[in-house]
Amino acid sequence: MAGQLRAYRRQIRSVQATKKITRAMELIAASRIIKAQANVRASTPYARALTRAVSAAASNSSLDHPLITEKTEVKRAAVLLLSSDRGLAGAYSSSVLREGERLTAALREEGKEVAPYLVGRKAVAFYGFRRRSVVDSWVGFTDSPSYEDAKTIGDRLLADFAQDFAQGGIDEIHVVYTHFVSMVTQEPRVIRLLPLEVVEGVEAPSDGDLQPLYEFEPSADAVLDALLPQYVNSRIFNCLLQAAASELAARQRAMKSATDNADELIKKLTRLANNARQADITQEISEIVGGADALASSGSRA
Repeated sequence: MAGQLRAYRRQIRSVQATKKITRAMELIAASRIIKAQANVRASTPYARALTRAVSAAASNSSLDHPLITEKTEVKRAAVLLLSSDRGLAGAYSSSVLREGERLTAALREEGKEVAPYLVGRKAVAFYGFRRRSVVDSWVGFTDSPSYEDAKTIGDRLLADFAQDFAQGGIDEIHVVYTHFVSMVTQEPRVIRLLPLEVVEGVEAPSDGDLQPLYEFEPSADAVLDALLPQYVNSRIFNCLLQAAASELAARQRAMKSATDNADELIKKLTRLANNARQADITQEISEIVGGADALASSGSRA
């Protein structure tokens, strides 16, 4: 029984050490999620303004721009998958990976070749374990992305989009990311990045609305040619920010659950340790009483 009591106490110390780690990670995620939410809110007005500018330039342009023109035959589609660099975030990475698998299966059913572009070590490990080929990957910034990271990804995708199929080019680009809804809800989503569908942020005018007038210098075609790459980079940046906020929220929730479970396990182990200690005391008392009775009986016979 004494050995069992020592085992319970050893398990309690181990769980307490784990609880300290999970609690610290919960607090770190809680402190960083505030900044991540602020970044998402700050990027929204710029994204909307850029969307309106691209919409205006596209509606006034006669340019048959390759970024907004549907290709007659789509042979290869790129899938940009945004996962996390670290685990301990519940089902965050597995949810976006499942969504990526569903998109890949759907594209292949349409007869398209899929070219994966990965962000985050979890996605890289997922594809590496299955020995799948990857066009390119980026790691190390999933929980705190910068615009330079988004520009690096966007430049690579735009360069490949401009190439012919025979040279390894791609015909369309899809992004799989996790959209931040609230601290409790994060939704895996899929958007088609290219060819561009400029429909977001455009609302039908009401009767009393005055429509803005635009002047483009040197021309609407030139403005569109300059705006579209920036639009693509800003969309990727917004997806990265949404994914970062979702990752931190999922990690905070997962670490809080782990901390609560550690508390419950410590209470259970403490009860078992107390029962074992009481059993030891009862056994010792029984041995003492048994010894005393034996001495008493032997003295009475003498």
